[in-house]
Order: sequence, then structure tokens, then C-alpha cells
Amino acid sequence: MSDLKIGIAGASGRMGRMLVREIAQTPGCILSAASEGPGHAALGDDAGVIAGLDALGVTLNEDASALFSASDAVIDFTAPSATARHAALAAENGTAHVIGTTGLSEAEEAALHAAAKSVPIIWAPNMSLGVNLLFDLARRVAATLGTEYDIEIVEMHHAHKVDAPSGTSLALGRAAAAGRGVNLDDVAVKSRDGLIGPRVAGDIGFATLRGGDVVGDHTVVFAGPGERVELTHKANDRAIYAKGAVKAALWASKNPPGLYGMADVLGIDR
Repeated sequence: MSDLKIGIAGASGRMGRMLVREIAQTPGCILSAASEGPGHAALGDDAGVIAGLDALGVTLNEDASALFSASDAVIDFTAPSATARHAALAAENGTAHVIGTTGLSEAEEAALHAAAKSVPIIWAPNMSLGVNLLFDLARRVAATLGTEYDIEIVEMHHAHKVDAPSGTSLALGRAAAAGRGVNLDDVAVKSRDGLIGPRVAGDIGFATLRGGDVVGDHTVVFAGPGERVELTHKANDRAIYAKGAVKAALWASKNPPGLYGMADVLGIDR
């Protein structure tokens, strides 16, 4: 079988460079194309050189349509508006789309659902194996412990992260809410300030920390009478996300159209 042709949207960014390196060292796939936004300083540069490798003969281009037409799968860690446009291009070109972008609006999420009718779309707030196991554990623990156990989700990321709470924190909240059979939007408390009164039973709280170069720390706290259960994942290297994304692209190439998550890729029962 021929190698899977994988394109990267946002190839000069921190995640983009890691993805280039991961594709280069993963059997069964090759880098087919790489893109950046219009006017980006890296346009025309070789993707391999940008990633610290030898030249790969793939230069960064601003034509997103060409990115999708040249690829069997495209990995996309960009911005919500760009990702929504890319999903439409994936559907037009019959290209699998692996998405790590967070912070999408309802309309942008709808674009993903529409594209998934034509091609496999894998959308995950976090693509590491450990974090996806944490999602499952959070759901199971929340289903087992009653509302006398308060749920708080604490996360910390580097100083440059632009969205809060993180997409992974919100996914952990959704997992815990699903375990309790409730909708996260009905019980989420994303900020506290001033005289807010006693905590409401059943709420799921979020605390956001930002600073330094922290890759990503997430803890789900179940605080009950006389005890606490804490589930924690700490990412030390962003390469875990690149490994998961390439694994997802290879998986998508063998599966029919649909909207999938990393639990599907990893075979985690839900």
C-alpha cells in the first residue's frame, strides 16, 4: 500500500512543526502539503527546514484548497474560523480532516457536522492517549459518586494560551456531566468573584491558571465528605499531541464518513 499523504494547516506554528517531525518519522505516511495564512512570513519556506529537519521538498503555501486537494488527510491545529472553512474544503475534496482546534462557536461546530456527512472528521480537544483515558475516568467516577461530591476542574497552561477554560477542561466537564446525566451548560461555573454565596450542589466548577511555559496540566477534583478523589494528567511534551493526531489521520483513512473523537481512534468504550 502507498503511504498516506498528510497535509498540515498552520505548519510553521509550534504544533505544526511537531507534526512535520512526527510525520517524517512515522512509517506509512508522508508530508504532502503545508499551509499558512495569507501574508505569513514563512510562506515559500520548506516545511522540513522550518521543523529542524532536512528539506522535504514541501513549501508552505497560502492556498488552503491546494492543501486539501493534495492530501488524503489534513491535520488542523489553527483557529476556529479557519477550521470551519477547512472542513468545507475537506468535504469538497474527499479529504479526511483531523482537528485539534478548540473554542469553536455553534456555527463553526455546525460546519464540522456538515462536512462529516461526506468525509471522516476527527475532532478532539486533546489528542493525547492519557487525556482521553482521563475523559473516560472522569465520566465513570462522576457516575459512581453522588452529588454530595463536588466537582472542580483545575487547569494550567502557558502564558500565551488565548482561550479559557481550555478545550480539554471543558471536555472533562462534559464527561463528568455525562456521567451524572446532566448538561454541562446547566451546571458549569466558569468564574467566581466576590460574595457569591454557598456552592450549589451539582455544579461543576472551573479554575483557570496561566503562566510560564506549562504545556498543560488538568485535574478533576471530586470533593466529598471527609475525602477527595483527584484525577490528574500533566503533559510534559507537546509531541504527545502530534503523535495522537498522526495516529488519528491513519485511523481516519480506513473509516467511513462521520464525526469521530479520539475515543473512537483509541477504541475506548463509552
